[in-house]
Amino acid sequence: MKDTSMPVGKVIDADNGPIKAREKLPEAKGPNGGDIDSGGGGGGGGGGVFHKRLGPIDFSASLKTGLNVVKRNLLIVMLFTLASNVLVLAIPLYLFQISDRVLTSRSVDTLVMLTIVIVGAVILQAMFDAIRRFILMRTAVEVAAQLGAPILSAAARAALHSNGREYQTLSDLGQLRSFLVSGTLLSLLDAPLAPLFVLAVFLVHPHLGFIVVTSALLLLLITIINQRSTAASFSEANSFQSKANLHLDSMSRNSQIINALAMIPEAVRIWGKDTAGSLRAQVLAQDRNIAFAATSKAVRLLTQVAMLGWGAHLALDGHLSGGMVIAASIIAGRALGPIEGAIEGWNQVVQSRAAYGRIASLLQSSPLNFERLNLPRPEGRLDVERLLFVPQGTKRVVLNGITFALAPGDSLAIIGNSGAGKTTLGKMLVGSILPTSGNVRLDLMDLRNWDQRQFGENIGYLPQDVQLFPATIKANIARMRDDASDADIYQAAQLADVHEMIATLPHGYETFVAADGAPLSGGQKQRIALARAFFGNPRMVVLDEPNSNLDAAGDVALARALQHAKENKITVITITQRPALLHSVDKILLLVNGTVALFGQRQDVLQALAQRGLSIEGGSFGHQIP
Repeated sequence: MKDTSMPVGKVIDADNGPIKAREKLPEAKGPNGGDIDSGGGGGGGGGGVFHKRLGPIDFSASLKTGLNVVKRNLLIVMLFTLASNVLVLAIPLYLFQISDRVLTSRSVDTLVMLTIVIVGAVILQAMFDAIRRFILMRTAVEVAAQLGAPILSAAARAALHSNGREYQTLSDLGQLRSFLVSGTLLSLLDAPLAPLFVLAVFLVHPHLGFIVVTSALLLLLITIINQRSTAASFSEANSFQSKANLHLDSMSRNSQIINALAMIPEAVRIWGKDTAGSLRAQVLAQDRNIAFAATSKAVRLLTQVAMLGWGAHLALDGHLSGGMVIAASIIAGRALGPIEGAIEGWNQVVQSRAAYGRIASLLQSSPLNFERLNLPRPEGRLDVERLLFVPQGTKRVVLNGITFALAPGDSLAIIGNSGAGKTTLGKMLVGSILPTSGNVRLDLMDLRNWDQRQFGENIGYLPQDVQLFPATIKANIARMRDDASDADIYQAAQLADVHEMIATLPHGYETFVAADGAPLSGGQKQRIALARAFFGNPRMVVLDEPNSNLDAAGDVALARALQHAKENKITVITITQRPALLHSVDKILLLVNGTVALFGQRQDVLQALAQRGLSIEGGSFGHQIP
C-alpha cells in the first residue's frame, strides 16, 4: 500500500495552495520620511508573491478526501479481515481432525503434520490481524492530517457568529481517531463474515446451523433495541458535556478574574451542574447498554450450551462425531462474537457517528468553501453603505443606516456614548461581524467577496480587548507567520513607533510573552498589538480604543504612529472616547444610538459640537454627547 500519510511529529498545516505573483508594493516610509526596506515582504512578508493558502479552498473536498482515505484503507483491511477469519477455522478443523482421525488411527505422523500446518495458520492469522490494526492506526493518523487544518480553519471562521463551540469539533476528530483504532470497529468489520461461519456450522449439521441463525437474529434484535433505547440519552449526555467544556474554556481564559473576585465556587458550581447532567444521562444510557450487553452475552453462552447439548444428542444418534460437535461450538462462538462486540461498543458507534455529523456539517457549510478572485492590492478606499445590524435572537437595532466614505489615506475618529455601537461598527469594518443588511466595501468590493487571506493581509486591527499569543514579541508582531522577514517586523514596529519601547526590554524582540501578557504591562501589550496591526504595511487599519491603557508617553507615540500611517497612505479608523486623538485625524464621525449624528472634516464637526455647547477638551467626552 502506498503510504500517503504525513510524517508523525511534523506540523500539519495542509498548505496546498499555489503561490501567485503579486505586484511589488510601494516602499514604506519611516518615521523620518526615509524609505524602509520592505524585505520583499509588503503585505505580510512573502516577497513579491501572494502567500500560500493555509488550507484547501473547498473544505467539503477535504472531507471527501478524508472519506476516500478511509474507504481505500478499509477495503485493504477487509481483505486481511477475510483472510484472518478464514484462518480462524484452523483451530476447529484441528480439533475435528485430532478427534476423528488422529485418536482413531493413533498416527503420530499425522498429528505432527497437522500440528505444523495449524501452527503456521495461527501465526499467519496473527500476522494478518496485526497488519489490519497497523493499517487502521495509520488511517486514523492520515484522517487527522487531512481534516485537522480544515476543521480548525472552519471553526475559527464559524466562531465569529457563535460562542466558540465549533472549536470542540477538533475533539470530534479525536473521537473518530479513537473509533478507527478501537475493537468495536474490528467487530463491525468481522460481522459481515459471520455468514461464513454460519455456513460452516450448517455443513456440520443443519440443526446446529438453525440454532446459530436463531441466536444471530436474537442478537440483531437486541442491537436494534439497544440503539433506540440509548440514542436519546447519549445525545443528551454529549450536549451537557459540550456546555461543560465551554464553561471550562471560559474559566481558563478568565482565571485571574475568577481568583481575584473569589468566584471559584460559583464557576465550579456552573461547571458541575452541566457535568452532573452529562453524567446522569451517561449513567442512564450505559445502564441500558450494559443490560443489553449482558443479555447478548447470555444469549451467546446459551447458544454454546444448546450447540453442545443438541450436538451430543446428534452424536448419540450417530449423526456426528464428538470432534465435530466441539468444532461446531467453536465456530458458532466465532460467528456470534462480532455481534456481541458491536453491542458492547455501541456507545462508541453512536458517539463517532454524531462526531462525523458535526464535522461534516462544519466543513460543508463553511463560507470559506467559496474561492474568491485574488484582486489587486487595495489602495484603502472605504465605502460604508446603509449598514443595519440586529443581533441574532434579538430585536434591538445596534446600527441603523450607517453611511460614510473614506478616500485612501484618510483618517477617521469614531466617537460616541458607550453603547452607541462604535465597537460593533469597528468589527464590521474588518469583517468579523457581518451586517444584517447594507455593505462595507474596500476598493469598491464588498468585504464578503474578498479572499479572506488576501483581505487579512491588507488590513490591520487593534481590538478593544487586547490579546497576545504565548510567543515572542517578534512572533506576535508578525501575526505568528513563519515566512515573515525581520525587515517586515522592524517596519511594523517603526510604523507603530514601538521600536524604542521594545529595545528597553531585556531580550528585545525575543522577549517571550505569556498567555496572560506577562511580563508586559497593559500599555505595552496595547502597543505591541498596534505594531501587529501595522504589520505587512496594510492599506486600512481599525484601532478600537488604542490609547485606553497608554500613559502620556504612549499617547505621544500613538500620535506619531498615526502620522506615520498618513505618510504611508494608510486609511486609519480610530474608535475613541478621548479627545487627544482627534487632533491626529482628518474626519470625525459621531454615533448616537447606532446612527450617524455628525460626519465630516474634523474642524467642521468640532465646531458643530461646540455650537451644541459640548466641550471635548481635557477629558472623556462620551458622556456629554446627547
